[in-house]
Amino acid sequence: MHCCFFTTACLLLLSNLAAALPGQSQLILVPASAALAFDSWGYTDCGADSDAVQIQSISVSPDPPKIGEKLTVTIDAVVTEVIEEGASADVVVKFGRIKLPQKRFDLCEEARKANATISCPVEPGVYQVVQSVDLPKEVPKAKYTINVDTYTVAEHPMACLEFTVQFGP
Repeated sequence: MHCCFFTTACLLLLSNLAAALPGQSQLILVPASAALAFDSWGYTDCGADSDAVQIQSISVSPDPPKIGEKLTVTIDAVVTEVIEEGASADVVVKFGRIKLPQKRFDLCEEARKANATISCPVEPGVYQVVQSVDLPKEVPKAKYTINVDTYTVAEHPMACLEFTVQFGP
């Protein structure tokens, strides 16, 4: 089984979500009627047919994700061109209506830090990714939108995903 570093990057972002969020004292309170009564998640593939990574499917366990529990993500993807050192991801996290500053990650470096089973260069092929991460207990209950735009070393679009996660009211 192969592991795609795109998934590693997404998992790293989820696992570090608490660190990127404002402190509890800075949270904007919303009426209970404005919040979903249950946990949920979803994603949209905002990439193009010409992108170097084509996401076929994404599933999570538990479904929906639970704060303080291990999250296992499975992604089926097709890599259509070699992905080399210097591939990057631009990530924007929205916490409710608050947009946090955009961050750029070096995907190959992040994969190394995470001891991923794949390293750059990544050859074209079909990949199934199964990887787990512990979601911190400190993640505030709210709706999160995470936009991930990834690029090859030549700055060509590689993949685009938008995740929405609602952790209970």
